[in-house]
Amino acid sequence: MDHSTRETLRQEIEALRARGARRQDLSQHACKRLFFDLGVRPSVTTVRDLTQTGSASDIPKDIEAFWNGLRTAMHVRIDAGAIPESLQERAGDLLAALYDEAQKVARASLEEDKARLDAAIQDAQVKVRDADIRRETSEQAHQRAEARAEAGVVRIAALEAELQALRDRGSDAQTGLREVIARWEKENEALSKCLQQEQDAAARLRDRVDELQGELRHNTEHYAQQIKDAVKEAERRVHPMLVELDSLRGMAANYQASAREASQKEFDFIQQLSAARSRADRLESQVRVQSDEIDALVLERDAQRVQSGASAEIGELIGRLAAQGRLTTDEIAKLGTQVDGYIIAPAACPACEAGEPELQRHEDEYELSCPNCERTSGAALSKLAAVDGFVRSARVSMS
Repeated sequence: MDHSTRETLRQEIEALRARGARRQDLSQHACKRLFFDLGVRPSVTTVRDLTQTGSASDIPKDIEAFWNGLRTAMHVRIDAGAIPESLQERAGDLLAALYDEAQKVARASLEEDKARLDAAIQDAQVKVRDADIRRETSEQAHQRAEARAEAGVVRIAALEAELQALRDRGSDAQTGLREVIARWEKENEALSKCLQQEQDAAARLRDRVDELQGELRHNTEHYAQQIKDAVKEAERRVHPMLVELDSLRGMAANYQASAREASQKEFDFIQQLSAARSRADRLESQVRVQSDEIDALVLERDAQRVQSGASAEIGELIGRLAAQGRLTTDEIAKLGTQVDGYIIAPAACPACEAGEPELQRHEDEYELSCPNCERTSGAALSKLAAVDGFVRSARVSMS
């Protein structure tokens, strides 16, 4: 079963769950879809994966209820010789009902296809409308761009006229600039004289600055000595604080080391927890294996108890007679489970000759089925009855 089919089944089951379906209904729907539509034999794992509900004991009960319902719906009486006329009429009615049901399913599928096509047409119409809107928008944008281009041409002509006017004004400005340069040269001579006077005043100021610098050095030395004394006093007061700061740093380092150690312990605990979970998983798997072994031993014990009622030669003889179809239904019913310990399933299916039949037990009932051609004996009260029903079913199909 591929991924798309699995997702489709899950969506159907979710839709049923949304409509308020019970767990049994969900399991029945999954079994029907698997067996009839996909040709897959329902199993506990597959049904549980699709429904996402039910326990390990509930799912097998739902599957068994499905098989019982199927057996009840498909139960026919098989006798030797030709098929009775009444059975042929019932088969015709069944085929007619199947044809009607197929027409209903086909009509429903046609309606769904029509709905999907209508939705696709609506989406296409919406996309066409959107494309028309975008086309109209682009045409309007093109028209606006042409209008802006025409306005740009007019603006360029105006700017060219303005540039010519600026060039004329530039010529006039150059003439005035030459006049201004001549005036500035005269003012420069006057400023040079003033600069010489300012330089003489600056020489006098430099002498005054030298005197002030000497005084500044003297004051600096005095203040430096005062600062040294203040620094020594501060060091004397700060030293106990530095000792306390070193102590605090040591405490912080110890705290960080403790934090790292706690993180390491937490990591080790998580690893131990993971290892414990792994061991628990292994033990659980061992418990399941041992439980299967115990079930097999119980079955073997029951078989041994049954074998104690008849000798091995008689049991094997009865098994061969049942495999050859030489025992009647009444004889098999009288024998019951007395020789079940000696009954062995056929090595090959008599009908398809390719599959290896499987004998399954459901509580107090037995069923022999072929996994290749899906032929089954139906529910039987003993292994002998299951083998006889399977052989008779294969012979009827071959005839």
